[in-house]
Amino acid sequence: MGSATREALAGTRAELAALGRAELPVAGDLLAATRVIAATPQLRTALTDNEADLAQKTELVQRVFGGRVAPATASLLVSAASQRWSSAADFLDGLEELGFRVAADAAGEVEVDGELYAFQRTVASDAELELALGSKLGSPEAKVALVERLLGSKAAPATTLIVRHLVQSPRGRRIGEMLRHAASVLADQRGFDVATVTSAAPLNDDQIARLERTLGAQAGRRIRFDAIVDPAVLGGVRVQIGDDVIDGSVASRLSDVRQKLAG
Repeated sequence: MGSATREALAGTRAELAALGRAELPVAGDLLAATRVIAATPQLRTALTDNEADLAQKTELVQRVFGGRVAPATASLLVSAASQRWSSAADFLDGLEELGFRVAADAAGEVEVDGELYAFQRTVASDAELELALGSKLGSPEAKVALVERLLGSKAAPATTLIVRHLVQSPRGRRIGEMLRHAASVLADQRGFDVATVTSAAPLNDDQIARLERTLGAQAGRRIRFDAIVDPAVLGGVRVQIGDDVIDGSVASRLSDVRQKLAG
């Protein structure tokens, strides 16, 4: 991620904070607008043109989306277009992230990030389901219908909204990758750091509680755990928070020993 995109993301988050809590339809409108812009190269180019002034971009947003989206949605679209992004792809990612953050705010106390992580694990454990949701050959309509059948009344409306968007707009990404990223954005919006904990066997409540206290004290924020069971680690745990990795797995230690012996 380039420095321009980091600054642009900060700018869109500030705009969202200034607007206050938005309703879920605003998140839906933002994600739908992201899909329209992704599918329309000329529109995407115009909105990311650093030579165009704010008035031109505001007029364009109003011409394309005005009357079809809420005023809060239009304001957020203009704010995003007014930023300088490292690339057009980053602009799309930024709009999408903005939609996720609005969904997190609109959901209130509902742990949408937890539902997304749970759905991601379900998809990862079923090769046929992963193929049905992630294949380039499947139609977006069929994927949306499958999401509706799988989640329906079982998940929060914000969860279903996000998954529906992701299967319609993969943009070259794998379904598991998209679900994990969306969950991490929502957790961040709710004030959590996400710790991906990989172990050979499921951790018990006491082990999770100890990790939560230790990692929370180090991070200075609450911790949301994304637990992954992988027999390949053999024993111990591997913890990743953002770009930081703490690898205390047996597999890692054995690898270190092999490298030392080879050296």
